[in-house]
Amino acid sequence: MRAPTARRARGQDSSDVSRADARERRDIVSGTVMPENRLMRFVADPDGHVVPDAAAKLPGRGLWVEASKAAIDKAVEKKLFSRAARRPASGGEQNIKVTATADLADRAEKALLARMIGDLGLARRSGALVLGFDNVLRELEGPKPPKALIEAFDGSADGKRKLYAAAHRLELNCAVIECLTSAELGLALGRENVIHAAVQPGGLAERLIFDAERLAGFRPRNGSTRAQASVKEIKS
Repeated sequence: MRAPTARRARGQDSSDVSRADARERRDIVSGTVMPENRLMRFVADPDGHVVPDAAAKLPGRGLWVEASKAAIDKAVEKKLFSRAARRPASGGEQNIKVTATADLADRAEKALLARMIGDLGLARRSGALVLGFDNVLRELEGPKPPKALIEAFDGSADGKRKLYAAAHRLELNCAVIECLTSAELGLALGRENVIHAAVQPGGLAERLIFDAERLAGFRPRNGSTRAQASVKEIKS
């Protein structure tokens, strides 16, 4: 089977950050314009403290940084949040001192993780999610194949290979998410030892793929780059 390539997911919900790379923003660290599914939004609260905004819905001026620990740590170290938020005082507008703490990258990762755990719970309760190797395989071979395979990155490689081979054989356009541990999946789904799961097509699947793209930036495997990290696309 040909190695899966990195996927930039496109969401469908126009009212939510899951629109993925439909919109682009400028990273305040590198100055590069990137799709939103590669970025994390931050805002300053009323006291001037920078906080992560995983859903991109908090009020205030958005400060966008590549979704990775290295980029966010650099923004904090170089005081780039304060520089990006600074505006000339005019028309009675006053500058607000903006501060970012050293744990900001960790808080951003936790915010993304919490969002994914919440969406996995919603998918389970709505019936859009299936668990277990045999159930996932049946879904792949069924009339309405899943949009996303979710594999614990600390799970058995053999089971993953079999599911990837099945998706390839069936010529499915299916994203693979591998940025969550078995324990994290278990927390989201109220079960122990969750290794294999799948989500049917729809807004939740698109949002999970989108958020996994961002979480992957905080969790590179074996020193790999973002593109190799954890959201891939199986194609024929």
